[in-house]
This record gives sequence, C-alpha cells and structure tokens, in this order.
Amino acid sequence: MLKIFHSNEEGILKETNQITNGCWIHLIAPDEQEVARVTRELEVPHEFLKDSLDEEERSRIEKDGENILIIVNVPLMSVYDKNHAVYDTIPLGMIIAKNCFVTVCLKDNPIFHTFLDGKMKNFFTYKRTRFSFQILYLMSTSYLRYLKQISKKIDLIEQELHQSMRNKELFSLLNLQKSLVYFTTSLKSNNIVMQKMLKSNYLKMYEDDQELLEDVIIENQQAIEMAETHTSILSGMMDAFASIISNNVNIVMKFLTSFTIILSLPTMVASFYGMNVGIPFQEYKYSFLIAVSISFMLSSITAIVFWRKRFF
Repeated sequence: MLKIFHSNEEGILKETNQITNGCWIHLIAPDEQEVARVTRELEVPHEFLKDSLDEEERSRIEKDGENILIIVNVPLMSVYDKNHAVYDTIPLGMIIAKNCFVTVCLKDNPIFHTFLDGKMKNFFTYKRTRFSFQILYLMSTSYLRYLKQISKKIDLIEQELHQSMRNKELFSLLNLQKSLVYFTTSLKSNNIVMQKMLKSNYLKMYEDDQELLEDVIIENQQAIEMAETHTSILSGMMDAFASIISNNVNIVMKFLTSFTIILSLPTMVASFYGMNVGIPFQEYKYSFLIAVSISFMLSSITAIVFWRKRFF
C-alpha cells in the first residue's frame, strides 16, 4: 500500500496522488511496483526500502548522499486468542529524502494513525527532521504503554496461579517473558541509533528539535529500565512458581505414599489369615474380629506416627 500526504501551513493533512515537495510517502507492505516508483521518483537507494521491509533488520542510521535512512524497531501487539496477547517488534524505516519524507513498514501501526487522525500537535509533513523525532517519541511512549499492559497481565496471572497451578498460566508468563526480551533488545538498539543521531551531523536540528530528541532518549531510557525491571521480576516469579509446583507435587506424592502404607497393613493381616495353613485362633469364633482389630490398630498407630511427622 502506498499513500501520499501533504500538510498545509495550518497543519491540515490531505491525501494526494502525486509526489511533490514536502510530502509524506507512507508505505505499508508495498509491492515491487510501489517500491520501484518511490525509488525512481525520489532517487533513493533501492536497498533503503528493501532493508526496511526485512523482519530481522537491526536498528541503524545510514546516509547516502542527501538521503538518510533511519531504521528503528517499533512495538506491535498481536492477539492469538480472546485472552492472550503476544508482543513483538518490527522494523520501521524512515527515509529523509531531498524533498520528501518516507515511512516504510511491513505492518500498520497505531503510531501512524496518530498523525493521520490529526492528533499530533505541530505536525507538518515538510518538517522532515521534526517529523522523524515525533515518530520516535510516539514509538517510545508506545513501548511504555505496552510495558504497563504487560505489568497488569503479570499481576493477573500471578493471582490466578495462587489459586490454581495450571500449565496455561505458566505458558502465558513464558510468552510475556519472551515479549520482554524482544522489547529490551529493540529498545537498546534504538537507543544506540538515537544517541548517534544526537551526536552526529546527519540531521540539521534546531534547538527545539534537539530538545525533542533529548526527550525521546529519556523516554526510551525509561522504557529500557522498566523492561529490565519487569524481566527480572518475571524471571524470579517463574522460578518461584516452578519451585512451588515441584513442592506441591512432592507433598502429593508424600501423602499418597503414606496413605498407601496405611492401607497395606490391613491387606497384610488379611493375607496372613487367608493362607491355607494353620494359624492361631483359627477355630475361635471371633477370629475375624481379632484380624480386623489388629488391622485397625496397626493402621491407626501408623497414621498417628505419620501425622506427628507431618507426612500429611
């Protein structure tokens, strides 16, 4: 999908069909024809667009003549059933061309809709450097928002685990732990790119632009610290619940073993009295009651001993 937008002096965004100076070219999973058109009309390297569409592409900033490529990893949430969400990251490419600004991504993202719906203040498509920093700011706040959602999900799963030890909750924690690893890795690589943008001369920045970039770096650093904190908490929680589950299994096995021993004593007495050999009191009319009494006495004594030793 290829869409072209241009904003006027009042910041009103309008969609057009032609690539003009100061426009925003928005590409979502573009086909070969759309990539070829942008490459031809803007005279940007073909690799700039292709690299941005690679799911495994790392965050980086690169310059080729007057064209600057910025690739960062943005967060994305996908729901695989009604109760579970998986968080991942995908590359987002921003190309600052000579007269235009290009965004390239494999999937649509709520970050773009903030601009398309007119919710971003002081947004102009022709202010390319400011536009890229605004995208980075929304990206950092998206990480923080998703991390808060993950934190709430961890608390809910923890409450469920206190009531029942099922594999379903453990698998949910494992998915969240995987999401946090993705977030931490992407945030750290994004931070390197933004630090490089701040220190290098790739972009022409006014004082307001530099302050915005510094705010973005601070937000990104907060997201890194939050992700690392949640990762540590979740790792400790997984270890704790694994130990609890193992301990519960041991308790159940100990109870079953003790109960089996107690039940085996009457069986042993009954086996002796069921043999086809001479045994004491076999002619006595109350011999059955004697066998039952012996069985009950042995089981009771064993049960009392096990109870005092807290076997069950």
